[in-house]
Amino acid sequence: MKKLLLALLLIGTLCAALTPAFAAEKKKETAKPRDVLSASAERLDALYKRGETVTFLIELRHDEQLVGSGEVEWTLTKDGVAPTRSGRAALEGGQARVNGTLDEPGFLQCRVTAQVGDAKLVALGGAGISPLEIRPSAPAPDDFDAFWAVKKKELAAVPVNARLTSVKSPRENVEAFDVQADSVGAPVSAYLARPVGARPRSLPAILTVHGAGVNSSSLSGAAGWAAAGALAMDLNAHGLPNGRDKAFYEALAAGELKDYRARGRESRETIYFLGMMLRLVRAIDFLTAQPEWDGRTVVASGSSQGGFQALAAAGLDPRVTFFAAGVPAGCDHTGALAGRIAGWPKFIPTKEAPPPAEVVAAVRYFDCVNFAARAKAPGFFTVGFIDTTCPPTSVYAAYNALKAPKEIHHDVAAGHTNTPAASAAMRAAVLKHFASQR
Repeated sequence: MKKLLLALLLIGTLCAALTPAFAAEKKKETAKPRDVLSASAERLDALYKRGETVTFLIELRHDEQLVGSGEVEWTLTKDGVAPTRSGRAALEGGQARVNGTLDEPGFLQCRVTAQVGDAKLVALGGAGISPLEIRPSAPAPDDFDAFWAVKKKELAAVPVNARLTSVKSPRENVEAFDVQADSVGAPVSAYLARPVGARPRSLPAILTVHGAGVNSSSLSGAAGWAAAGALAMDLNAHGLPNGRDKAFYEALAAGELKDYRARGRESRETIYFLGMMLRLVRAIDFLTAQPEWDGRTVVASGSSQGGFQALAAAGLDPRVTFFAAGVPAGCDHTGALAGRIAGWPKFIPTKEAPPPAEVVAAVRYFDCVNFAARAKAPGFFTVGFIDTTCPPTSVYAAYNALKAPKEIHHDVAAGHTNTPAASAAMRAAVLKHFASQR
């Protein structure tokens, strides 16, 4: 019976995830661009071995039909950095092919441009080159564990002092609360949701965390997981009050929190993300103190900056039993040291050479490759092969560092996004973990 209910819930989840995307596609059908340029590896899975020739197929279409002739410019790079090869290719029947190789593990990126009338069209294609062999660009600091042990000890000295305020739930049979709890620096600020009448020690816990930006916690997100039978907390990334009007968050994004991503990068004590990571641990303190928690299951889940946080939670807190990290940020900050691209927040810009020594020293304490190496929990990743914000090379550096059981969902044609299929896969992985813990 439990398997049947889980299957029905998953089917409903898939439908809910796909329906909005389908509606969006229907809208796009009325306003499709007349000219479309594309680039893709000829191999469907876009996976190759080191030194193997990758052929990218380039196509230019007008009103969905291949054009007769023309010319494109192309550039091949190692996921956006040198070595670089460029050239021009003539279109024959609307198609051209470009060959390239990479003699090291990584990703080969093909960037194509075409001038069509007054418009300049751009397309990206990506291919993974022995990605399971990608290693971190720098080792963890010798005192990585000692540093975080001190920070967690400082956090433990601060009483949780949780304050719950009942709020109107967007779901039937779900009760919801605004939660404020003390932490180091800004407080934990979140929405908590749980099924009405939940029995003691009956619910798995899930902590959902946010991508970059300045927003309220998501009440609907927490309530949605509660409707699926979880004790759910959606955590505000910045410890801000929840439920304010849009102007409140926009003002902070343009003012106090503008460019927070690079703030304090010169020292491990001043990097903005220090407080964010400690709030993860404090949020788990709160969740695991709730009488409804099953005493076993803690999931951390998020995408982009949320994936950064999910990985950090798993690396910092052994109470985490599973994590889902969609197109995770925070991976391989020191990529430039190995001639590679780094992920957001791009503490060390690719063109900053040589990078400041104090920045190199500080950012390694906040690198997902080091959090992943310490995580005991199994994990689920998603990756876009043409993601330029959290490039696939950086994501795989963290993925490969995880020693626990793991899976990764490839979106070969996707940039920095979770496609409907990726989102559904993340949710299915979390539900599967819930079921395994029962």
